[in-house]
Amino acid sequence: MNPANSPSGNLASGTSQQPRSGSNSIVSRRDVLRATGALATTSMIASMAIPQTVYAGEDNTIKVALVGCGGRGTGAAANALSVKNQGPIKLVAMADVFPNRLNSSYEGLKGQFKDQVDVPEDRRFVGFEAYKQAIDCLSPGDVVIMATPPAFRWVQFTYAIAKDVNTFMEKPVTVDGPSTKRMLQLADESEKKNLKVGVGLMCRHCDARGELFKRIQDGEIGDLLLLRAYRMAGPTATAFAKKKPENQKELMYQIQNFHAFLWASGGGFSDFLIHNIDECCWMKNAWPVKAQATGGRHFRGDYVDQNFDQYAVEYTFADGTKLLMEGRTMPGCHQEFASYAHGSKGSAVISQSGHAPSRARTYKSQDMSSKDNILWQFGAKEPSPYQLEWDHLVEAIRKDRPYNEVRRGAEASLVTSMGRMAAHTGQVITYDAMLNCDHEFAPNVDSLTEDGPAPVVADAEGKYPVPMPGLKTTREY
Repeated sequence: MNPANSPSGNLASGTSQQPRSGSNSIVSRRDVLRATGALATTSMIASMAIPQTVYAGEDNTIKVALVGCGGRGTGAAANALSVKNQGPIKLVAMADVFPNRLNSSYEGLKGQFKDQVDVPEDRRFVGFEAYKQAIDCLSPGDVVIMATPPAFRWVQFTYAIAKDVNTFMEKPVTVDGPSTKRMLQLADESEKKNLKVGVGLMCRHCDARGELFKRIQDGEIGDLLLLRAYRMAGPTATAFAKKKPENQKELMYQIQNFHAFLWASGGGFSDFLIHNIDECCWMKNAWPVKAQATGGRHFRGDYVDQNFDQYAVEYTFADGTKLLMEGRTMPGCHQEFASYAHGSKGSAVISQSGHAPSRARTYKSQDMSSKDNILWQFGAKEPSPYQLEWDHLVEAIRKDRPYNEVRRGAEASLVTSMGRMAAHTGQVITYDAMLNCDHEFAPNVDSLTEDGPAPVVADAEGKYPVPMPGLKTTREY
């Protein structure tokens, strides 16, 4: 696991230009992007004797395609278009399975970034193959944003790799053991091609958390003994699904409510708690080796989703250190969204107000209630980690620096699934057992069609299978 903020080391068809090869007098678009930020593009071209016709139509604009036009995808596209002082960036294609969502995203982005959004109707694609058509509008070295439900991540990433396209993908990137193994293989393939890939675990790009990591690793709070994390709030609308409308197709209903279904997202646990789990593992600079957990469903009313309402997970690292993760989505209860670290000499706030700002600080004791105990706190105004992750990705593309977060994203997703499976089965789940579990929620996800069957089926009352700890201990988790 790479502890640093930087991940280095650690839909009609459009024209797809391939990198030019052959004579060393020919410069490809990727070469131009590599030169941006180090040399002026004009200087690079002037120093090389190239035929004018070879370079016709090429420039240093990074083109972006958005696949998955919900709130996260639209937000990621806005961050991409907000990168400053690193050359021109344009949104040129969009794809989704829901036309109304695509249109809403387009109108919002066009209103905010008028000159950077160039997506005419013939580059707005709808359907299960729309991601291919959107990626086909890009050239090697451009960027595709993948913000569809996580189950589709490996399918779309496979196509992006084949097209030599850089990628930004939302988290989690896997939902079970088989998809994690597949994603780790794709990580190797993308690294061999020197593709730049960002994963939406933006807390890893936070300046304050980065400074805290260094201080913890340098021993400021002593030996790290315990980590605690909480994401406790009221019901999360997207994870609480009510019975499918009669006039809606089953698969489209499940995709629309993907947080409610384990096959599509890993459920609310994987999709929401992964940030707290990942930032704690970062501070420990390790992944846990096993998990045990409890969880349950309460006050369900007419909700038919597959989620528990509360989770309590005890993760154990190889040296015996514990990470306690508590999640709850119940009204009228205490709310907290934070992560903490406890050492032999002091303690630390990893985050205390959601994802941003983190308000990271250290204390000289375990008492975090007194300002007199503060050893260090991040003094400057915290830049948005959502923007920083895009600044870092684009900089890596422009300067051709190694940048690939896929492996770390897959490992964080697997560790999160490990905790979810422990709660849903009532068993102790190890890292290796999770990785090698052969149960795959949606093995045919790459062949789903709008009118075809969905990966999970409702009963006669319109309710879906739910985890039953102790009774369903290996398959339904």
